[in-house]
Amino acid sequence: MFRGVSFLSLDTKGRLAIPARYRERLLSCCNARLVLTVDRDRCLLLYPEPTWTEIERKLDQLPSFNEQARMLQRLYIGHAQEVDMDGQGRVLLPLALRSFASLDKRVALVGQGKRFELWDEDTWNGRCDDWLHKADLSQVDSSPDIASLNI
Repeated sequence: MFRGVSFLSLDTKGRLAIPARYRERLLSCCNARLVLTVDRDRCLLLYPEPTWTEIERKLDQLPSFNEQARMLQRLYIGHAQEVDMDGQGRVLLPLALRSFASLDKRVALVGQGKRFELWDEDTWNGRCDDWLHKADLSQVDSSPDIASLNI
């Protein structure tokens, strides 16, 4: 499980140094092979390859005549790129994906369980503020999935 937020800098070549606390886990679970793709929130998603393979299989099984399914396939599979962590724990983020998420220098790597989200740091901070202001906890009881959650 990947959790927590790390604020990092991209180097001049567009490489991201994965925090040391995740490197060993990524080496053991996927031999440092990762898949990077886009998300509709204009961030990037970074998956260990075995986790991505399961998601890709599910997306690929969606009915090809369904417009929503094709949109999801184009978005997630169409933009997916394999990336390898190098010996120094760095991952090269392709320029097209960096541009999609407006990643320039400072980024937020956000652990989300089985994957990471990768955000522009300023965008992440602004979205966090928005989410805190929009969170209507009085609506939690109306959602059975969320109402059963104990924190």
